[in-house]
Amino acid sequence: MELRSDDTDLERLEVDTEYTGGRPLEIVRAYRKLVNFVRQAQDEVDLQACKFLGIEKLPVNSPQYSLRLNDQWRLVIEFEQGKPTKKLVIIAIKDDH
Repeated sequence: MELRSDDTDLERLEVDTEYTGGRPLEIVRAYRKLVNFVRQAQDEVDLQACKFLGIEKLPVNSPQYSLRLNDQWRLVIEFEQGKPTKKLVIIAIKDDH
């Protein structure tokens, strides 16, 4: 699945092994692992089939979803219509507690 982010901090977090952006190292590792997994998925159906991702729709009128990084942290995403397939847009890493 194709991914993108408008946040340069999140793009750097994925590729710069020394950069944590002030986040706990455990979360940075989980983020990198999740992004790698999402890149290998064919579409959002693949993501929904993986229960361990804990994909959840955010508030009713929001186009956003979240994926679980751990019990406390979530990755906020949106699906963007693209041709020939949808793209996943990474919005933020959010502390749910």
